Amino acid sequence: MDVTLRELARLVQGELEGDGDYIISGAKPIAEAGPEDITFVEDEKHLALVENSNAAAVVTSPKLHIRRKPSIRVFDPLGAFIEIVRALQGRAEQTPCGIDSRACLHATAKIGKDPSFFPFASIGEGSTIGDRCRIYQGAVVGRFCRLGDDVTLYPNAVLYDRSIVGDRVTIHANAVIGADGFGYRLHNGRHIKVPQLGHVEIGDDVEIGACTTIDRGTFQATRIGAGTKIDNLVQVGHNCRIGCHNLFVSQVGIAGSSSTGDYVVIAGQVGVVDHVHIGERSQIGAKAGVTKDVPPGLRMLGAPATPEREQKRILMSLERLPEIRREMKKIRQHLGINGEEHGDGLEGRKGA
Repeated sequence: MDVTLRELARLVQGELEGDGDYIISGAKPIAEAGPEDITFVEDEKHLALVENSNAAAVVTSPKLHIRRKPSIRVFDPLGAFIEIVRALQGRAEQTPCGIDSRACLHATAKIGKDPSFFPFASIGEGSTIGDRCRIYQGAVVGRFCRLGDDVTLYPNAVLYDRSIVGDRVTIHANAVIGADGFGYRLHNGRHIKVPQLGHVEIGDDVEIGACTTIDRGTFQATRIGAGTKIDNLVQVGHNCRIGCHNLFVSQVGIAGSSSTGDYVVIAGQVGVVDHVHIGERSQIGAKAGVTKDVPPGLRMLGAPATPEREQKRILMSLERLPEIRREMKKIRQHLGINGEEHGDGLEGRKGA
């Protein structure tokens, strides 16, 4: 699809600088953009890259000055670029496709307006599905579930019985919502399963990645707050209370009955033990192990997780261990300490 730079500026309501009649046929990142493509830049550290790139034009912010190329200035360059990419690719909004004859709907299920149910989608007894929901191939909605409007379940996503999902929620392929929590009690030498009688509640505007699992509560609900985004391969245990607008990166594991405040960020492969609380706006670095409550606003690193500044001091000390070892060897030699007789070399002296 070919359009002029002027038409793109009008599309994103941006301020045009340069030749508005220049023809643009594609939109690509800086490293891949060619002489017929538009790209984007948001910050000064990438200015040199975009100036020296092959791109024909640039979407940028009013605070950045592009000297060598035509530009479209907007307050949100990334958002405008996304809109341009969609326009150039000719991607129209998906229209409702109705209910495929191979989908399986229980007679008591209530379906909202403009549904899109694909082959082998399954809706259980007593469940309520809101307007404009898209249930893809093989996705399963159990009994007595409640889905809001504009929900998307990608192929093979599973919602166990009594799951509650808010509006504009996206659940990606093979995610499992509402499976039994991992709860057992030792009785007469055997592990006896504790019945998991609760459910899962997911707030509005949540996105849940592929192969992520969120367990039902034991007696109450496991809750995911509105606006939270969960990556692929994340485990949220039973009875957890996840705040609003959290970000969980892949392979995070949160044990049962733990909770987070709002705007918490947890990086990849973090492990959180049970019954701890992570305060609002805290950030947990990759591969950290959270073993106790985290106060609001802290940045934590390491295993066990400690405040960022303290952990950095520890890491700097570890980097100096070889040097410290050499210095200790010289000190032992100077003091005549025999390191072979005593493990730490600090207790024995030659001739003592």
